[in-house]
Amino acid sequence: MINVALYQPDIPQNTAAIIRTCACFDIKLEIIKPAGFVLNEKKLNRIYMDYVKNCEIKIFESFDSFINAKQNNRVILFTTKSKKYYYNFQFEKGDTLLFGSESHGVSEEVHNTIKNKMIIPIKKDTRSLNLSSSVAIAASEALRQISLKN
Repeated sequence: MINVALYQPDIPQNTAAIIRTCACFDIKLEIIKPAGFVLNEKKLNRIYMDYVKNCEIKIFESFDSFINAKQNNRVILFTTKSKKYYYNFQFEKGDTLLFGSESHGVSEEVHNTIKNKMIIPIKKDTRSLNLSSSVAIAASEALRQISLKN
């Protein structure tokens, strides 16, 4: 129904938790390389346990290969550099929710390429949510909206 994409993730525990979330919600996970860790690392195994067999994962070697594959679908970037709230956006089947890496977000090129940019509003004196929490929040809202349309 929707996809979640991680741009150059660098904390294996977060990626493992996102694999678990995607498995539970039946969401395809896409990972855009390079990642800051080996994808079969033991840290991942400890968190995703048997969830990985219930999660379709596609690896893209670069952002260019990812964006070329998305020509017929919308990509929505979740970023702190937006003023548009995610819950006001109208999600559709086939959307891909894109999240930047934990340490550096997305490149300026990626930011400039993506038309739809959303923010998950948080308290002003806090910096950011954990990546896996952000994915769960955004995916849950997208799935809720799509299910209401059916």
